Amino acid sequence: MYTPKQFAVDDEHTAAFLSQVQAADLVTSTDAGLRSTFLPLLFKPGIGERGALHGHLARKNDQWRQPAIGEALVIVHGADAYIHPGWYPTKAEHGRVVPTWNYTTAHVYGQLVVHDDVDWVDANVRALTARQESGRDHPWSVDDAPEEFHAGQLRGIVGVELLISRVEAKFKMSQNQKDANIDGVIAGLADDGRADVAELVERLRPDRTPHAG
Repeated sequence: MYTPKQFAVDDEHTAAFLSQVQAADLVTSTDAGLRSTFLPLLFKPGIGERGALHGHLARKNDQWRQPAIGEALVIVHGADAYIHPGWYPTKAEHGRVVPTWNYTTAHVYGQLVVHDDVDWVDANVRALTARQESGRDHPWSVDDAPEEFHAGQLRGIVGVELLISRVEAKFKMSQNQKDANIDGVIAGLADDGRADVAELVERLRPDRTPHAG
């Protein structure tokens, strides 16, 4: 991934970003060509040296049957937003501004392991469901479904695990702009109803305070 140094992410923030992943694109290179599936995933930081991503595919999806050549790739997308050039005060000064896009993303590489194991898949389904249902007034549980129905659903899916070997993360949130332009971006995003991205721009604002030494 092309990552200028001002958009680079350290290991601590990368792990925090992966812990919030909801769903992402699993991409594999196979003898039949590239394959990709968008699927819900859970980050498991305690597995291996760098953690793992757990999910499942439909049994009828041939991606799990076709061995990955080399590393598999999961592309994680976080918050993103269009940046209007009129938000920059420098537009009025010299006009040398252009639109851009702010975004957070990670490319996660590793070995893809298939788990054609009903117990593994059941645990994955329960964990994914519990995460999404937590906080609801009346959370749905896997056990709310009839047992035979649930068993039939499990037979229709196959577990997948990405054992992470390396991660390339990038947070592009206007860190390359002047302070005044960053202020303008934060205000503009807030006006556009994108307080979530505005908060990220503020949080990732570079520290330009001179330091002695």
